[in-house]
Amino acid sequence: MYNAQAYALGANRSCIRELFEYGCRQAAVVGRENVYDFSLGNPSIPAPPEVNQAVRDVLEQMDSLQLHGYTTAAGDLETRRAIAEDLNTRFDAGVSPQELFLVSGAAPALVSVLRALAAPEGELLTVAPYFPEYSVFAQENGLRFRAVPPDLPAFQIRPEAVEPMLNVHTQAVLINSPNNPSGAVYTRQTLQALAALLKRKSAQVGHPIYLIADEPYRELVYGEAEVPFVPTIYPNTIVCYSYSKSLSLPGERIGYVYVPAQAADSQALYAAIAGAARMCGHVCAPSLWQKVIARCASLRPDLAAYDRNRRALLEGLTACGYTVAPPDGAFYLFVKAPGGDAEAFSQAAKKKNLLVVPGDGFGCPGYFRLCYCVSYEQIQRSLPVFREVREKFCAGEGNL
Repeated sequence: MYNAQAYALGANRSCIRELFEYGCRQAAVVGRENVYDFSLGNPSIPAPPEVNQAVRDVLEQMDSLQLHGYTTAAGDLETRRAIAEDLNTRFDAGVSPQELFLVSGAAPALVSVLRALAAPEGELLTVAPYFPEYSVFAQENGLRFRAVPPDLPAFQIRPEAVEPMLNVHTQAVLINSPNNPSGAVYTRQTLQALAALLKRKSAQVGHPIYLIADEPYRELVYGEAEVPFVPTIYPNTIVCYSYSKSLSLPGERIGYVYVPAQAADSQALYAAIAGAARMCGHVCAPSLWQKVIARCASLRPDLAAYDRNRRALLEGLTACGYTVAPPDGAFYLFVKAPGGDAEAFSQAAKKKNLLVVPGDGFGCPGYFRLCYCVSYEQIQRSLPVFREVREKFCAGEGNL
């Protein structure tokens, strides 16, 4: 016997992973250069050289038992101090090392926070478009998942759309900025309006409504776009962060949860998150990578390659007749599907080995997502295919 719900989650792969694995199979048949895979947000720029040097340093300089042994469950104090110092330098946030809990990436961070907030009949609210796994994380950890319809075409947050969905059961609102899949960055004005609403509604329902800021793309912004540090706007904020995207370390699984001291019931909340992590099998984050992050917490990515890709794809698709939401952050483009059916368009594009992810799973039908963390050459080769697929799809040539 086995758990039926676990089986269903394992047997029904995400659309993103299915497309990625299809692309790998097709590459073996037609050649990698003939597959235009925009499915998976896997960083394509290398980690900063300081990261590799830090790995060598800790391997050479530290005692093996110290390096590879357990740390405390909350994480190595030296690492938490380095993270706190970086946040305080950048945001004047008053972060203490004791308010940080190190985890194996943003997904375990979110799961631990959601499980900690899963009061009976509790609900989690998010804003579309959103990362599809949010619904899995919430529902499988005891919260009802609800989504606010997207604010089209700006992809900001409209408080008037959020307010009717808040109620006595709302435990938290989960936001992601810069956003996956739209690339939108929530403005300070947007966040201030949301904070004012949550403060007022918390008073009405008689308990704090937390704001969970999922921030793996915080450092991936372009031009003059600002990514405000949300706890400085709304004290009842919990931050979930990962170094996967900022330092191009998706496979190393290292990140943190930050519970500000000024958040309501902060000490009890921190303990609940630690307990939830324990329930999920957390012992400690990888000790080697904790030591590396202690040396690299202040590093920032070189975004020149992503910015070049962003501009090339945005300009190229617009020239082909597509309507694109201009992204200010992350490495995603959200594109309006010709004809309005993103699922059908994705299937049509797939026949030309052009792999795009329909927005239905992100809570935003009618759009598809492109990950532009690919080579510049792939983008240039793909543009004629984008044009061909659009023209034939709009002409009703479903078989292309």
